[in-house]
Order: sequence, then structure tokens, then C-alpha cells
Amino acid sequence: MNKIVEFLSSMFSPEIVTIIVAALPIAELRGALPLALGMYKFSLKKALILSFLGNIIPVIPVLIFLNFFSHLLMRYDWAKKFFTWWFARTRKHSEIIEKYEAIGLAIFVGIPLPMTGAWSGCVAAYLLGIKFRYAFPAIVLGVFLAGVIVASTILGLIKIL
Repeated sequence: MNKIVEFLSSMFSPEIVTIIVAALPIAELRGALPLALGMYKFSLKKALILSFLGNIIPVIPVLIFLNFFSHLLMRYDWAKKFFTWWFARTRKHSEIIEKYEAIGLAIFVGIPLPMTGAWSGCVAAYLLGIKFRYAFPAIVLGVFLAGVIVASTILGLIKIL
């Protein structure tokens, strides 16, 4: 991730780098917020806003086009392996979504653990047939919750240290 941040920093402002990192499927808000607070020394408000916006940017296109692109790319072995792995992993951790649907989706996205962010929330919504009108607000709420949890954790660690 450091090399990606270094590369992006050579071309873009810290604000844009924060947004891009938050939009990436692996880092998301959970990676962008510590970057914005630690490396760039943004205020909490600025860091939260940029990280939140960056994490939300891909949600609408992913929710709308995931079905199309996954089917299109499944013709290739590398993509079939990736989507099969990602879909199986998401299904394995989606019990809360199956039980509580949109509320469960918000909780799933809001828990700042690996593979539980907005991207995986989009995959879970797709796999479980949650309609866009319910999935999008649930994912937005989940990203907000993750932001509060990650920011509280970072601020708590800073206070302790």
C-alpha cells in the first residue's frame, strides 16, 4: 500500500490521494482515514469527509454493474477464480445480512474488519438479492459507522500513546 500511496502522492494532492485510497477495494475508509490523520495530518472532520466520500464513490457503479461485469469476466480463468473466491468468502461471512437484510448489511459494512467494507457489502447485496434502494442506504450507513469506529480507535490510540 505504501508504494501505491507514494505513486499517487507524486501526481495528486493529499486530498485526492485520500479519496482514491478510500475508493480502493482493499483499503477503503479503513486505510484512508489513518492515512489522512497520520501521514497528512488532516483535521478529523476533513479526514472523515474525504475518506467517507471516497469510499462511497464506487458503491453506485458497483451495485449497478457487478452482475454485468462478473458475468462478462467469468469467461477468463483468472477472473473466474477471483470472483468465485470473493463471492464464496462474502457468502461465508454474510449470516448477519441473511438474518437482518438491509440492517444486517449496514452492520456488516460498518464492522471494520478485512473483507467487510463497502465493496464486499455490494457483493453481499448482489449475492443475496437486496434491492438497490435498500442496499445503497445500508452501505452508506455502514461506511459512516466504520468511520466512527475507525476514527474513535485511532484517536484512542493517539491518546494512549
